[in-house]
Amino acid sequence: MIEQTVYLDNAAATRMDERVLEAMTPYFFETYPVATSEFGYSLGIEAREALEAAREKVAQRLGAGGGELIFTSGSTESSNLALKGVAMALGEKKGRHIIVSSIEDFPVLHSARALEKQGFSVTYLPVDSEGLIDPDSLRDAITDKTILVSIQHANQEIGTVQDIEAIGLICGKKGVLFHTDATHTFTRVPLDVTKVKVDLITISPHTIHGPKGVGGLYVRTGTPIAKWMDGGFQEFNLRAGLENIPGAVGFARAVDLVTPDENERIGAMRDRLIARVSAEVSDTTLNGHPTKRVPQNANITFHYVEGESITLHLDMRGFSVSTGSACFSRSLEASHVILGIGGDHERAHGSIRFTFGRYNTMEDVNGVVDTIAEVVGELRKISPLTKK
Repeated sequence: MIEQTVYLDNAAATRMDERVLEAMTPYFFETYPVATSEFGYSLGIEAREALEAAREKVAQRLGAGGGELIFTSGSTESSNLALKGVAMALGEKKGRHIIVSSIEDFPVLHSARALEKQGFSVTYLPVDSEGLIDPDSLRDAITDKTILVSIQHANQEIGTVQDIEAIGLICGKKGVLFHTDATHTFTRVPLDVTKVKVDLITISPHTIHGPKGVGGLYVRTGTPIAKWMDGGFQEFNLRAGLENIPGAVGFARAVDLVTPDENERIGAMRDRLIARVSAEVSDTTLNGHPTKRVPQNANITFHYVEGESITLHLDMRGFSVSTGSACFSRSLEASHVILGIGGDHERAHGSIRFTFGRYNTMEDVNGVVDTIAEVVGELRKISPLTKK
């Protein structure tokens, strides 16, 4: 019987910090009404004030004003609103061409594919072997019909951080809107909209020990965007539906709790894992850029063994990790990210993503490396895969 699980899948979701829950609790049981204006009743006004204070707090972390942040139900809705909202606003006025990278997370990729079905043209920019786009290729891909470029700040699987400052400059000079999915970088990697020419940013607290079911979309003042979901007039009449006030308050508190020291500590765990695996386990490949990567991510392929087998054996030994193997995907497809950086199906199937958070320790790192060295050694003895 496993007494305690060491959780190393913090890119998927994180354990909520008790201090976040404490901040949220009054808005479930005391100040629980919908947010009303100054002409409403007092509890509704208190709820509105809490919502707007949370909005300001989250926006400040981006260097933005509160009026530039829309609360959503999560990063998926934020990216849908960014792509489809801009398409609705500009498709008939300027053009119907959009550019995204080939390794975007599914909210961006699937939104782009949905727009293709509506007659939009989409360019899927390739990336190099470390997951970076070529700025010259982006520049060449932009036409007079391009309305939006969506390039993630960091990749959800391999952790590579794009040079969004350079991308923003290219888009700005070409007069094209720029959206970035910062779900895996927000508060972990510096991002300041006063320094980077970015028009829309997807963010979420579920990767920084905040609540699920709430997210945000930064929309720079003056950015053309249309309402995507019909209903009421909430969120500056851009996002219909009752605001998740406890979620927004929790989002703001989660942002407050992330510090540079924490990010440095998490980065040290990542570096220790990569260094030890590289030194102690043969036939491995680090996926993603060796230095331009988020502090919490290490994605490694263990060749000649299946990722799902590693995952299951680690789980039986008390470690939770994720894999890019097709067997762990409902679509039964290998990781489009590993394939996108030039890997084959064997490399994708053998990839394991380790992602760290606030509650991990260096002992967790040493424990999982000791265990994975043992597991991989055992699995290779019975593996039908062989060195070519």
